[in-house]
Amino acid sequence: MAIHAGQGHGIMEHLPESLDRDILEQRITPALMTIREALDCTLHEAIDIFAQRYEELRRDRPDDFTLGREDYGQGFYS
Repeated sequence: MAIHAGQGHGIMEHLPESLDRDILEQRITPALMTIREALDCTLHEAIDIFAQRYEELRRDRPDDFTLGREDYGQGFYS
């Protein structure tokens, strides 16, 4: 059974810890691939989940980001 973005906050517990490292190190494509593989979801859903986790990390671990919001993801197009 696939897990999808609309199923609540418990979704993050189904994701590997490597996802946070990918997000913090601006490895967006591998992060999206990890989300899709772990949750068997669409790319659109993976982008939504990525955005949710990105915001959580920005809130909880701001000092772990090497780039500011305005520079993060520059050059990445989905």
